[in-house]
Amino acid sequence: MITIASLRGVTRSFANGVTALGPIDLDIREGEFLSLLGPSGCGKSTALRVIAGLLVPTAGAISWPQGKSRIGFVFQDPTLMPWAIARDNVRLPLDLARVPRAESDHRAQAALARVGLAGFEDAYPRELSGGMRMRVSIARALVAKPELLLMDEPFAALDEMTRQELNDDLLRLWHDDGLTVVFVTHSVAESTYLSTRTVVLTPRPGRIAADIPMSRAPEPDPSYRFTPAFAADAGRVSTALHRAAKEAA
Repeated sequence: MITIASLRGVTRSFANGVTALGPIDLDIREGEFLSLLGPSGCGKSTALRVIAGLLVPTAGAISWPQGKSRIGFVFQDPTLMPWAIARDNVRLPLDLARVPRAESDHRAQAALARVGLAGFEDAYPRELSGGMRMRVSIARALVAKPELLLMDEPFAALDEMTRQELNDDLLRLWHDDGLTVVFVTHSVAESTYLSTRTVVLTPRPGRIAADIPMSRAPEPDPSYRFTPAFAADAGRVSTALHRAAKEAA
């Protein structure tokens, strides 16, 4: 597979003296669904922000062998503008890029339909459930047609049923759009279900404890949750997570 981003010796420290991440070496490969899994404070979100260019490494570097990918970012909180309707929230990246209004409205409406929100284009965030607000956030990330989608625990605050529905929808979008996804999560089950590959990080400062290929089929299949292959992969991921915590203690 083609490597689209390569982190080498990346470390990130903050002004308070805390080293949150690293050093880590990590390749992100075109078309994969890569989950970063680890305990709170282990640097998962920091790694995501380094990849996005929102943070500069304290040491080491990130390179883009094929040229820097177009990036979409979905935060843990939907971060919607409360005064703006769903269509206007989704259209924001296109407005910043000075896309003509007629085109941006059409693309925003299409993006909302793709995440299951056709008919809610004129709804304000306060009128939407938590899961629907996250769908708006995902539509906003997708409307600019990213090649690399970065997601920072986007479903952590949702109930289990909504979370599973959004997991299924996310896999469909990943498959249909040929996206590369880097997904931060605390959940062994979520990382196992979504990922083609799971990277387990140690407690802070986050270093790579395990890099585990998953058994899931290339095409989305909700029944995978109930297969022996899923159980085996979840067991391997869980074992790696516990081993990393024990070795760091």
